[in-house]
Amino acid sequence: MTYVITQPCCNDASCVDVCPVNCIHPTPDEKPFATTEMLYIDPDTCIDCGACVEECPVEAIYAENDLDEVDEPYLDINAQYYTKHPIGPDWPEPLALPQIDAALGTLHVAIVGSGPAACYAAMELTAKPRVEVDIFDRLPTPYGLVRAGVAPDHPGTKGVTDQFRSVVGKRTVHCHFNVEVGRDVSHEELLAHHHAVIYAVGAAGDRTLGIPGEDLVGSHAATEFVAWYNGHPDYADHTFDLSGERAVIVGNGNVALDVARILVTDPEILAKTDLADHALEALRASNIREVVILGRRGPAQAAYTNPELLALGLMPDVDIVVDPDEAVLDPASRAFVDGDEAEPSQRHKVRQVEEFARRTADPAKKRIVLRFLTSPVEILGTDAVESVRIEKNEMVADASGRLSAKPSDVTSTLDTGLVLRSIGYRGQPVAGIPFDDRRGVIPNENGRVIDPETGTPVPGVYVAGWIKRGPTGVIGTNKYCSAETVKMLIDDFSAGRLDAPTEREALDRLIAERAPDAVDYQGWQRIDKTERAGGKAAGRTRTKLITIESMLAAARADT
Repeated sequence: MTYVITQPCCNDASCVDVCPVNCIHPTPDEKPFATTEMLYIDPDTCIDCGACVEECPVEAIYAENDLDEVDEPYLDINAQYYTKHPIGPDWPEPLALPQIDAALGTLHVAIVGSGPAACYAAMELTAKPRVEVDIFDRLPTPYGLVRAGVAPDHPGTKGVTDQFRSVVGKRTVHCHFNVEVGRDVSHEELLAHHHAVIYAVGAAGDRTLGIPGEDLVGSHAATEFVAWYNGHPDYADHTFDLSGERAVIVGNGNVALDVARILVTDPEILAKTDLADHALEALRASNIREVVILGRRGPAQAAYTNPELLALGLMPDVDIVVDPDEAVLDPASRAFVDGDEAEPSQRHKVRQVEEFARRTADPAKKRIVLRFLTSPVEILGTDAVESVRIEKNEMVADASGRLSAKPSDVTSTLDTGLVLRSIGYRGQPVAGIPFDDRRGVIPNENGRVIDPETGTPVPGVYVAGWIKRGPTGVIGTNKYCSAETVKMLIDDFSAGRLDAPTEREALDRLIAERAPDAVDYQGWQRIDKTERAGGKAAGRTRTKLITIESMLAAARADT
């Protein structure tokens, strides 16, 4: 018997560390880890010890004979990874974090942000003796996109916050939520109070299409819609026109699939999740019956992952529709998928789309339509979105064999009142810190921020997560990313390259003066308790507070 990793996998890689026979790959030290959809267990090497099951933070690992019918495809998905990447004796050495010399005293680090990259950095730092961490977040609540980005119908993925809760609650970690760096405290002041500052601020912006009509009423970034239904206080008062029967999503990554599911899932199912109340009310009144997802490239190059695609096909009372003609690969893509260079994950994507194309749709059901080789060229309407003009593409190979989507002159129009672009997050500049506007990241080398004019490190300033590498990977990808940054920081501290704080004792006084409504860990615990109690009364995991005022009231309760 073997164990199998399934859909909730967050790539945290905690399971890798406890496996006694190294049968879980790719490890964070291996090249494919940066782009892998999930982790995989080699059935031929697994010794059935079950150590990985207890360690998995999102309950994604099961014994093969305990798999539900819907998870049975993962047995083959796990095994097929090793046909492409067989295990050998030459595994790379794991990243080893250096020790800190006791003679150097206590290392003080500020972390800006409280999402996965920030929490993993805090975990790595506080695993060392004589390290103290201050975590800053502009919201009263922590965890970043785990709270405000993970879809409500994926509660298992949010289980990783149990790990994060254990670190933000440590004695050596001081939480300063509802404190905005750049408004309440400056970058220069953070450096004055700490040896180093790690910016783990994610990618709060979104990319634009650059086509006519993109600014019409009814055209939105999918990131706004996600933040709205997840109860982010900045987006709670947004409105979306759900009066029409069709919505169009541009882009086919996992966020696009999340949004599509939310739009057509039975609201009574969503009522059992932590979906924001205002979103639940709006979805109950929605007329949306069809969501069309536009993908610029073909089925083999689609941006979504197999776990999300498989989950889409398991939705009750929702048809997944693919035009059989669009499921047929062009010659260039077929040659690639059938060749040795293709990953098993790409072949699985193609097979699943082909299976969708063979299904017969029920006109009485809601539907999600997957379109391929299709790009929007204009959003049409007088005062608001009325339709989208789309153009067909074809996949072509260049001289090196690399495939790309080339537009044609074949166009058509889709009637819709709602367009959501889901073409990627984008990092935003941080005051006083260099920024690479082309890539949307803070320029860095392995986490050390680099001055682009001199090409040298900016003393004491580091980055982790999406603002470091761009919006790639999943939750667990940030674990290795943050460990790499922490290694650079500790190396610099040990080598005497970091200036000692000159105003440590004044930090709490400064925050109390500038941000009197700051929320500490105990305050967050009271917010969490309030939300969980509200959820329990309604038969849900939690009922989110969606305004800063209500969060602060809960944080001050019983004080």
